[in-house]
Amino acid sequence: MTLLTYVVTIPMIESFKCADTEALHEGKRIARFVNIERVALRKLRQLEIAVRLEDLRIPPQNRLELLKGRRRGQYSIRINDQWRLCFVWKDGAAFDIEIVDYHS
Repeated sequence: MTLLTYVVTIPMIESFKCADTEALHEGKRIARFVNIERVALRKLRQLEIAVRLEDLRIPPQNRLELLKGRRRGQYSIRINDQWRLCFVWKDGAAFDIEIVDYHS
């Protein structure tokens, strides 16, 4: 008897707040993201496959954090020292995803 196991990946990205971030996720090249493209795509993939918010704590370089102030209710993971992937996490999925220049 052979036992077959299937793994089904259900994307956990529900919506984008930024059209450029969505376009990058769809494989388009975006001029303002050209220097961070590879890492940003990797972080978007991590967000896509996360089942729980805690999954984004690994690797530790993500530095998952709950934001305050005008971004209250959002979380972020680091792309690099300047750029963050910001999103709202609700019911096991990411909403309103955007890549943000954190210093502007």
